[in-house]
Amino acid sequence: MAALEAAEAALALRREQQKEDEENHDHDHEGGGEPAALNGLVVSEKVKSNNIDGTIPESELEAEEKGAEEEHPRQSDSNILDVSSDYPRDKHISIQRHLADLEKLADLREDERKPCPLCPEEKFRACYGYKLHRHLQNLHWKVSVEFEGYRMCICHLSCRPVKPNLIGDQTLSKMGAHYHCIICSATIVRRTDMIGHINRHVNKGETESRFITVRAPKSSYKVVKESATDVQVLPNHSTPQKTDSYFNPKMKLNRQLIFCALAVLAGERKPIECLDAFGATGIMGLQWAKHLRSSVKVTINDCNENSVTMIKENCHLNKMKVKLNIKEEGNDETVGNGEENSDTIEVTKMDANVVMHLRSFDFIHLDPYGSSVNYLDSAFRNVRNLGIVSLTSTDTSSLYAKAQHVAFRHYACNIVRTEYYKELAARTVIAAVTRAAARCNKGIEVLLAVAVEHFVLVVVRVLRGPTPADDSAKKVRYLLHCQWCEERVFQKEGNMVEENPYQQLPCDCYGSMPGKTAVLLGPLWSGALFNTGFLRRMLLEAMQYGLDEAQSLLKTLVSESECTAPRHLSTHGPGDENKQEECGVYISTPNTSADSYLVHGKRKSEEVLRSTAKRQRPEHSAEHPPFYYNIHRHSIKGMNMPKLNKFLNYLSEAGYRVSRTHFDPMGVRTNALLAQFKTVLMQYSTPTYVGAQAEGPVHLPGEIHVGEEVPAATAIKVEEAELAEDKAGVITGVFTQSYPTHCAAD
Repeated sequence: MAALEAAEAALALRREQQKEDEENHDHDHEGGGEPAALNGLVVSEKVKSNNIDGTIPESELEAEEKGAEEEHPRQSDSNILDVSSDYPRDKHISIQRHLADLEKLADLREDERKPCPLCPEEKFRACYGYKLHRHLQNLHWKVSVEFEGYRMCICHLSCRPVKPNLIGDQTLSKMGAHYHCIICSATIVRRTDMIGHINRHVNKGETESRFITVRAPKSSYKVVKESATDVQVLPNHSTPQKTDSYFNPKMKLNRQLIFCALAVLAGERKPIECLDAFGATGIMGLQWAKHLRSSVKVTINDCNENSVTMIKENCHLNKMKVKLNIKEEGNDETVGNGEENSDTIEVTKMDANVVMHLRSFDFIHLDPYGSSVNYLDSAFRNVRNLGIVSLTSTDTSSLYAKAQHVAFRHYACNIVRTEYYKELAARTVIAAVTRAAARCNKGIEVLLAVAVEHFVLVVVRVLRGPTPADDSAKKVRYLLHCQWCEERVFQKEGNMVEENPYQQLPCDCYGSMPGKTAVLLGPLWSGALFNTGFLRRMLLEAMQYGLDEAQSLLKTLVSESECTAPRHLSTHGPGDENKQEECGVYISTPNTSADSYLVHGKRKSEEVLRSTAKRQRPEHSAEHPPFYYNIHRHSIKGMNMPKLNKFLNYLSEAGYRVSRTHFDPMGVRTNALLAQFKTVLMQYSTPTYVGAQAEGPVHLPGEIHVGEEVPAATAIKVEEAELAEDKAGVITGVFTQSYPTHCAAD
């Protein structure tokens, strides 16, 4: 079709020129035709070579036009004008190797006016060759961007329309100057932006093959194995969002945790329908179907056609049947010898929001590139009662307060960088999940919240009904954070405005420091981040399937959920798991008797739920304390702090709940206030200077005993005394350097 369009354009131009030449010029010179590249078209070499004589008969042009129509597309592409033999055929005409190539495209002639091939006629009129040469060199070639021997010249054609200007009753559309990217064909206005755009392609290892719709040959695939599951991926599979078969090996821990959560749900009721909304290579859904077999009915979805094709091939590679979506049920494909339904995986090609609106699922996992807030409403619309929704957010730059405006735009949450920023990110995501579930008259219970370097994983159980929705919505509150000492506390419930909200903070920084010392963060989730019973059963599943990476993290999460020191860590057997409360109801376990309240996914009456919740709800809340303190952040200057495990025991002996946290390797989760935390830390720290007292606790001034409520003012006075000692030491050092002889004599 490109050759056909070029032939038609050349025919129209030759007819007009033929009329003008018959009146004014002699037609004996060569190359009288203008190139048909004024609107970004590429001229056929065959057409141009046939335009040697100015008086070409119309019969020849019509015959040539018919030949172009009958020609195969590949043959027509091979005849496209190519000023360089290795010039890519799909590049824009503004991308050339040499200035001579650009001049050939303009077809310079000394005795004839020629237009610029990169400028419209209203911007640059046709001129003689010497002037056109100067125009191409100064206005196009000198401001070009070079990449791998090619020059991306500035283009003024109608490729990139600018906002129209209204003048009277007419609408004029300006055409802006721009560059065409050699890799992705994007149009960039500024030269500096074009250079940065190319550099981003280079840094990500992207090539033009990523932006061509033709699939790569199978010879370029390579097979990756994880958890006894084989998947074939492209060589650039580790580049996010830039390849159809994105596969990140660093997310192995994430996949193991999600698998354990699904295995626990599969033990409660069978079979369950689960959805991997963003399949990519399909490895997650393949692991579910391969290990859980008849307990699950797996659906893998992706909106990209190449990804769907690769998912089907990976299913065949793992000897799984492929069931297409409902519209194509008659075209089911079967691979393998088995005829059981357990080996069948349903593959769909549609938008994730659409598939979650059309069908109901017991387990839904969302793992888009970046934030998942765009899919929360659809996920909670049709998820079944007591089902599970898990979501992985990889937009860590906004969640970790590096791009605060993006976090406010996506999550409607105001956050700052704090020492507990990872837990702040998890509570930000859960708050968004809670609001989305409440809009569908559903409540949630958080089963698991993990925030590591690459992702934030949240797993919640869905509770239908307006009452659970109201209870969950009440747990979304604002947080008061002191920017001086980093003390923090959730605002109290209620709508009444307080005269002095600083009174809610345990510290006294507002009274001793000038100006405003606290900031309001949120709204955030203020409830628990873990469910101990669910985590214990996840740990059993990880041990059963040999998931080593998940085992170590789950052990830390169990200890963190109970918030007990390592030596007080309870070790319940498998038979004691049914004593844990989840969602106010009993959850079936392998050792649960038939007389207990089993959950099979069916909604119970409100009376049964209330009575069961009353029997199961403890007298006092056993939730772990929110947030944690970094021991290095609050270490005392000039003192050697104790080992972390010893310090945990010291806090536990002082009567506080304490545990380590997976959010920070040096973090301590405790219900002690910051002043109490610093008091215990200072008591068991030893001085670093020579001649200090032997190892042992440092006696604090006054009669302050560990375990008592330490007022905030006392801790501030201790800090002020330390600052005074530091200043005195600095003055003494200056005096010693100024008068060394006198000091030695004294």
